[in-house]
Amino acid sequence: MHPAPSVIFFSSFSGLGFGLLVWLGIGLPGVTGLTALAFFVIAYLLAVGGLIASTFHLGRPKRALKAFTQWKTSWLSREGWCAVLALLAMAIYGAGLVFFEQRWWPLGMIGALLSLATVFTTSMIYAQLKTVPRWHSPLTPLNFLSLSIAGGALLAGQITAVIMLLLLAAALQLGAWIIGDRALSASGTDIASATQLGHIGKVRAFEPPHTGTNYLLREFVYVIGRKHSLKLRIIALVLMCLLPALLLLLPFNHWLAAIAVLAHVTGVLTARWLFFAEAEHVVGLYYGKR
Repeated sequence: MHPAPSVIFFSSFSGLGFGLLVWLGIGLPGVTGLTALAFFVIAYLLAVGGLIASTFHLGRPKRALKAFTQWKTSWLSREGWCAVLALLAMAIYGAGLVFFEQRWWPLGMIGALLSLATVFTTSMIYAQLKTVPRWHSPLTPLNFLSLSIAGGALLAGQITAVIMLLLLAAALQLGAWIIGDRALSASGTDIASATQLGHIGKVRAFEPPHTGTNYLLREFVYVIGRKHSLKLRIIALVLMCLLPALLLLLPFNHWLAAIAVLAHVTGVLTARWLFFAEAEHVVGLYYGKR
């Protein structure tokens, strides 16, 4: 799949923002007043900013509102509804903390659950696609959720929890890569099934269907070399999980905390770029690209 910057920023930053809202919703950190306002501003900038970034990938952004009408069948529509409800619930909950120094627990828990649901629905947009075997796995939503919760814990300053969550996220990311590398071959889909010519004999690509490019090739066929992929995986894993965990084991320092957050965000962006760049859409078989 073509790794479009808008979708990478959307899935990365909105996940961090909603992850922070989860922790704020359950009362961690236990802040009120202006301190609470600062946390909510960060969470909303990430969550809403990520959602806005996603519209840049739409062919006709003006029609985005129509997606809300398809909630019965579309994970994109469910994501939209969950996001709106989560942001509304957390806005009211945040107002109680900031202006009245009151923690309305039921509303906070509802907002936290809706924030988790938003991240889950985002992941299911990709996990539902049988045409991308690497994504069509329970590890896809687990990967999205683990990074969201771990990133939220990091932004919320939950030092003890974040170290364990980062290690869990690292294990799930490794599992997603290992299993994902075998997903296309394990799916049983090949050029013979893609062209429906397998009944004749062995099928191989002689020439591409056409000499120029088209929408399918631009959006669904992207090939990254194995050497580059391995290097980027190592960079992503170290920056996303290992380095922040090591920094947090040291005596607390605001500069170290800031570096840990910056490293984590950079690692998540790298991993999310790989998420799209390594996804082998089965349409690539028809063009002899796999």
